[in-house]
Amino acid sequence: MAYRLVKREGIIILEINRPAIHNAINMEVLEGFKELVHIVKNESSIKLAVITGAGDKSFCSGGDLTVLHKLKTEQESYEMLSDAATILYDVATLPIPTLALVNGTAVGGGCEIATLCDYRLVKKGAKCGFIQGQLAITSGWGGGTYLWEKGLRLDHTLQMLTESIPYASDQLLAIGWATEVFEGNKYDALETFIQKMIVPHESVLKAYKMQLIRKWQQTKLFERIIEEVRTCSVLWEQEAHHQAVDSFLSKKK
Repeated sequence: MAYRLVKREGIIILEINRPAIHNAINMEVLEGFKELVHIVKNESSIKLAVITGAGDKSFCSGGDLTVLHKLKTEQESYEMLSDAATILYDVATLPIPTLALVNGTAVGGGCEIATLCDYRLVKKGAKCGFIQGQLAITSGWGGGTYLWEKGLRLDHTLQMLTESIPYASDQLLAIGWATEVFEGNKYDALETFIQKMIVPHESVLKAYKMQLIRKWQQTKLFERIIEEVRTCSVLWEQEAHHQAVDSFLSKKK
């Protein structure tokens, strides 16, 4: 399968399982996110949701361009982007904390997925960034909107979006995007983080997460995400984007 879901001791872990293509997202992986949401909402004992990638090189490289590049028009791209953004909003607004266990490179949509999580544990040496600008588009799954919510200095946020390059793990920690940087086994790092940061009572975790969700509802987070999607879909249709993707794919051959 393109993903694995594992439950253990009050935690649910979704592992994107496409390491041969850098854990790129396809429709099957998005179904995995739907399943994650369904399980969390129906099992009250779960107190933390974790997203990670298979292997030790990639967390997620974003959308699978060999599939997504078949979408040419604004309408086609908007349908895909809005569907994905809605699924990921459901992940962001789960009633429990969410954590990106960034075991390797997280770029493009992969960086968006890590950004929507409440915590980001980043492997030392991993690089993460909003590289969409290199393809003549903006973030399109809500990642830019989530980034503005993360409390980074405003100039750091804008710079991360507009530079369109991957940042090293130490830089990600310095600007406040990474919660912590770890070395060694990712699940050992996760266990250490849980022991010091996650209280044993899920009712407390849910109460605090609800405070954040209420703030997002009041500031119309979802509506702002959909505006981001619309902007991306307009740019998606432009020839500059298609040429950039063609060039990128040809370099990979």
